[in-house]
Amino acid sequence: MENLTNTAAHMLEDFQHDELTQGEKSKLSREIVTALIALTCLAAGLLFRLLSPGQAAVAGLIYSVGVLVEGVPLLATAVQGFLRRDVANAMEILVTIAVLACYITGQHELAILIPVVLSVVHFLEERSIMGGRDAIEGLKKMQASTAVLETPQGEATVRAEELKKGQVIIVRPGMALPIDGCVVFGNSNIDQKSLTGEPLPAAVSVGDMVYAGTTNLDGVIKVRVEKEYQDTSFTKIVDLLEEAQKITVPEIRVVDRFMHYYIPFSLTVAALTALLSRNISYAIAVLVVSCPCGHMLVSSAPMIAALAVATKRGILIKNSKFVEQLTNIETVIFDKTGTITKGELSVSGCLLQEAESQEELLSWGGSVASSSTHPISRSLMAALGDIPYEDGFETREIVGSGLVGAKDGREVLFGSRHWIESLGYRPEDAQMDAGGGPANWVVAEGRVMGCLLFDDTVRPEAAEMVALLRREGIEKTVLLTGDRERSAQTVQEQTGIGQVFAQLLPEEKLEHVRALRQEAPVLAVGDGINDALALAEADVGIAMGSMGSDVAIQSADIALMNNDLTNIPFVIALARHTKLVMYQNIGIAFSVSLVMMVLAAVGIIPALAGAFLHNIGAFIILINSSRILRRREKEEI
Repeated sequence: MENLTNTAAHMLEDFQHDELTQGEKSKLSREIVTALIALTCLAAGLLFRLLSPGQAAVAGLIYSVGVLVEGVPLLATAVQGFLRRDVANAMEILVTIAVLACYITGQHELAILIPVVLSVVHFLEERSIMGGRDAIEGLKKMQASTAVLETPQGEATVRAEELKKGQVIIVRPGMALPIDGCVVFGNSNIDQKSLTGEPLPAAVSVGDMVYAGTTNLDGVIKVRVEKEYQDTSFTKIVDLLEEAQKITVPEIRVVDRFMHYYIPFSLTVAALTALLSRNISYAIAVLVVSCPCGHMLVSSAPMIAALAVATKRGILIKNSKFVEQLTNIETVIFDKTGTITKGELSVSGCLLQEAESQEELLSWGGSVASSSTHPISRSLMAALGDIPYEDGFETREIVGSGLVGAKDGREVLFGSRHWIESLGYRPEDAQMDAGGGPANWVVAEGRVMGCLLFDDTVRPEAAEMVALLRREGIEKTVLLTGDRERSAQTVQEQTGIGQVFAQLLPEEKLEHVRALRQEAPVLAVGDGINDALALAEADVGIAMGSMGSDVAIQSADIALMNNDLTNIPFVIALARHTKLVMYQNIGIAFSVSLVMMVLAAVGIIPALAGAFLHNIGAFIILINSSRILRRREKEEI
């Protein structure tokens, strides 16, 4: 026994790279030991029969030991599955019956070989499943395990797990980032493909956030640790991917329901085979080939493939609603700011009163906006470009109203119409700045120069996204926003969204989601923070731009790690394709089983060969499911 245990240990050493858990190693070791014992008993029995033909009883006893060693664990699992009516143990139930039939009819060698061969085949299957685990293990390695820490004594290489919030690390070109942090020195380009799916690198400089699992491409940067190793967004994503492997798909419960009839059906076919052919070996072969290995992969194989495709595009799927409900969606609800729009104001136009040109209007506005950090001021400065402006104004901000700049006895004002009018100035037309977004007037040296109009920029792919949704059969699209009616209508005109509800509080958005759910299944799309209530209430919630946002990852069923709106129709199409593949797999699994049972019943497939061949259905299902992977990234599903 000690030698067999040592043999098992040596065999396991070959698979250390698979990062097996301790429980998996123990299980695998037990299976190897029992298989070796059973084969030893088989060899000893055959040898004893050859040397002592007259001692059949002793040979039978040796065989019995082998059957017990390999068969008792199988029997225990089968009994538990039978008592719990667990269809996942259908294979053990059928194989146990086949082994008992072999043993009772005196086919001791076959009673040992069938479970041993099945163990070998399933070991190979387990190795292929480990390939999926290897992918996740490879993903984990993208988060650097060491870091170069900046200390008063100089640089020191430390384990990433030892880094504490507030420490500063040095990241040189080609190095992966071990933590989430803020750039405090330098600038560079960061490859964020592992998180966002975006092929183009992101430029970062002082003040920008960088994330674990990404790679520094060129410049040397220093990063202040904001999240420690175990709390990074990348770690949370890997944890969710590992949980996603356990996803069950209630939509495919038809498989479970059918399996409750499948075992009695297999037993009936085996009994009829024995009765009509008067050959128990044919009946045993029927039981062996009917083992439903492929049935267990019907939903799991395409789901894993779909998760891989989605993750490559920066789409993080968290639960079974991906297939269960996303395929039934009829209404898509959008938030406006940060979802349909970029969430960044820009100058959308101007109205001239005393200024001679837009450049003059921008120049006067820039003279006071240059010292302000308000989003409107930053947008004005971005619009200035190369337009010169006079600096040196002493500026103060009037909260909720605007800016006052003074220099050499001259005064420049930049603010709302109401504030400008309250100071005694008279903008020309009271309705001329009633646009979709904010409108700020510029007054310079006592003259009303004009008005600058600002608006949130609609994402360039928004209209394409709405068109793709319609192509998927989703006609009802709704925009819910807290912004003004005019701003919402502007977005509707640019994107083609069907309905708009404006000036809503978060509670009112929630009520709209509830009302729309009464009519049809609803998908809600938001930024995952301001729209957490709506995302949680909808049948399926998608959080946009979730990289680095724990709230977004936790609040939605699906998180988009980038801001690509076309990923929304993509993930719907992916869910529908995955569901189609699942149903194809159902047909493949049961068709292959039926054909195999017929061939076994007429004696074409013997029991021992059936122990290998019953996996044909599983391999076909894996090949069919892999079609989900064989897609170009932008290819239509």
